Amino acid sequence: MPDTTPDPSTVLPALPALSAQAERLIALGVHETGGLSADEVRAFAARAGTDGDGALLAVHPDRVPASALAPLLRRDGKPGFVVVDMPDVDEFAPSGLDLPDAPLYLVTGIDRGDHLANWSPDEALPALTKEDRTPLVLTEGLHWVLQQPEALERNLCFMTIGSRLRKPNGTPDARTPALWISNGTGRDGRERRNAPKVGWCWWNNRHTWLGFASTTGRRG
Repeated sequence: MPDTTPDPSTVLPALPALSAQAERLIALGVHETGGLSADEVRAFAARAGTDGDGALLAVHPDRVPASALAPLLRRDGKPGFVVVDMPDVDEFAPSGLDLPDAPLYLVTGIDRGDHLANWSPDEALPALTKEDRTPLVLTEGLHWVLQQPEALERNLCFMTIGSRLRKPNGTPDARTPALWISNGTGRDGRERRNAPKVGWCWWNNRHTWLGFASTTGRRG
C-alpha cells in the first residue's frame, strides 16, 4: 500500500437541490426507463425536503441499469458510452453492501476519493471501511455525473468498486468498473475523444488518475 499520508479529496460544488435533480432525471426520461411516473419522482424529492440537502437522488439499478444511464452522460457535447469489452456491464452488482429496498433512494456524503489515487481497489476498500464509508456502485457514480458533470475531470476520475461481477463459481471477477474520460484512442474511436466513459480496471492495479468514489450512507 502507498506509504504516504493521503491528502483530502478535492472539494466539489454542492449537488443541485433534490427538486432540481428530480427534474433532471425526468427530462432525461430516466423515470420512464425505471417504470416510475414523473409525479412519483417529484414526490420523493419533496418528501426528503431539506433533510436531503447535499444528497444524490438515485434510481435503484434493478430499475435503471448502467447501460441505460451511460449514454445520457454528456461532455463537450459527446454522449457517454460503455467500453466494447464490457458487454456484461449490467451484471456488475452491489457487493458487500446493501442498497435501500426502494425504487428511489438518497446517497449522502459523496466523495470522489482523490486522496486514494494510485491505490489499488484491494488497498482502497479497507481504507474506506476504516473511514466508515462504503464505495459507490456503478449506477450511483453515473447518477452523480448526470447531476454534476464536473465530478468527472481529466486526471481526477474515479472507480466504483461497490459493484462487482461474480463468476459462476462465486469468486469475484478481477475487473472493477470505473468512470473516466476517453482519449479517443484504440477501440474508443477518435470521434469519442473527451466523451465520458464507463470502463474497468484490474482489482490489484493502481492508476494515478483514478480515485475511489464513496458515500457515508444511503436511505430510501
